[in-house]
Amino acid sequence: MNNRTTRIAAALVMLMGLIAGTVNPALAQTKRKPRLRRRATARKVVTPPVPVYYSVHAGQVIRVRMNQTITSESARIGDQFSTTVVDPVYSGGLEVIPAGSTVIGQVSTIERAARKSQAGTIGVRFVSLRLPGGIARAINGDLTEATTESMNADNEGQVSGRSATKRNVVFIGGGAATGALIGAIAGGGKGAGIGAGIGAGVGVAGAFFSKGHEAVVKSGTEFGVVLNQAVMLPAANAR
Repeated sequence: MNNRTTRIAAALVMLMGLIAGTVNPALAQTKRKPRLRRRATARKVVTPPVPVYYSVHAGQVIRVRMNQTITSESARIGDQFSTTVVDPVYSGGLEVIPAGSTVIGQVSTIERAARKSQAGTIGVRFVSLRLPGGIARAINGDLTEATTESMNADNEGQVSGRSATKRNVVFIGGGAATGALIGAIAGGGKGAGIGAGIGAGVGVAGAFFSKGHEAVVKSGTEFGVVLNQAVMLPAANAR
């Protein structure tokens, strides 16, 4: 075999190698299996149950406990303070305001004590309710007494006070031994009527009101909040 024939044969071998190198990958690509598309799964939408609300009627008395001390000597109109619900409140036989809920109050009137003339007074109103689960409601409430003798329970466990119709009820200054008392302002705010004692002064009559003493409502003092308007709340176990 001469050199020319050898060169031609070598060139043919190289050409066939190149052709084989380009054909095999192309064939491999055509033999790949197509990817299978996953079927879209329908998402199940869970609709939360619609909560049922129950009415806490106007006139309902809520027993609360003071969380801080306020006094007619230093308090200012508009000051806010917090109280804690002592006894649960029910509506339709279900608990709607658990013990431990928070009721926020606000100072509405102040009368400083005057020597030899009158005791100090603090008028308050109650503006909001926050339940342990975080639900909050604006309320319209006034101060009232919450002694066992002044409260009635119906067959649904709702509690209302016989004194709930009283208005212009304030904390009244007493002696150092009695602390603040509850009384109704009489004569257009010029004097204080006889009210029920609270805290350390339970059962104290009006004769023990001391002229010249500031009203001091100590932390831990218990009293009542009477609702002026109904409020809608879910049952405690539905939150």
